[in-house]
Amino acid sequence: MEISLIRHGKSQLIENDKIIFAEFKKWVEKYDFNGVFEETTYPKVTIEKVATAKVVVTSDLKRSIISASLLKPKTKTISDPLFRETELPTLANPTILFNVKLKPNNWAVILRLLWFSGYSIECESFSKAKLRAKKASQQLIEYANEHESVVLVGHGFFNMLIAKELRKMGWKGKRKAGAKHWNCTTYSALNQSRVSQH
Repeated sequence: MEISLIRHGKSQLIENDKIIFAEFKKWVEKYDFNGVFEETTYPKVTIEKVATAKVVVTSDLKRSIISASLLKPKTKTISDPLFRETELPTLANPTILFNVKLKPNNWAVILRLLWFSGYSIECESFSKAKLRAKKASQQLIEYANEHESVVLVGHGFFNMLIAKELRKMGWKGKRKAGAKHWNCTTYSALNQSRVSQH
């Protein structure tokens, strides 16, 4: 049995000008709304795993859904908010940084570091995201038990949390998942006819 985790393609949102924090929230909304660029080629392993998968799962975000359709056109997918990317927190008092301008990726790194440290104003906390990842990994195992092979076209950080949970439950694979766009990491349940979800 196999579970493959793939990170979605590169977003069509290419705006990268320096912005104040108040503008960053709107940038994130645009990022969530936009699809991804269609590539001329995709990684061979990614194409192979999607082609042979009995079930293709996505989050309910546009970049995840469109990425799956680009990798396997006309395939029926299961879209579920359970597999959404982890959110970024907001600042309690953004006026403190009113004049500070950074590129969107820099804002994202700062907020992600705060989030890892336990800061989670107006978003799901790191601890809750880990619980959701456990539930998501259990759902993927259910699909694998029933269909033998499943692919999740998901998101960088949340795929990594799922990968960690799969390894805890005895699934074997690479230690990293979702680092690059279209990256595919496959986890196998070796020598087990049915794999526990607990």
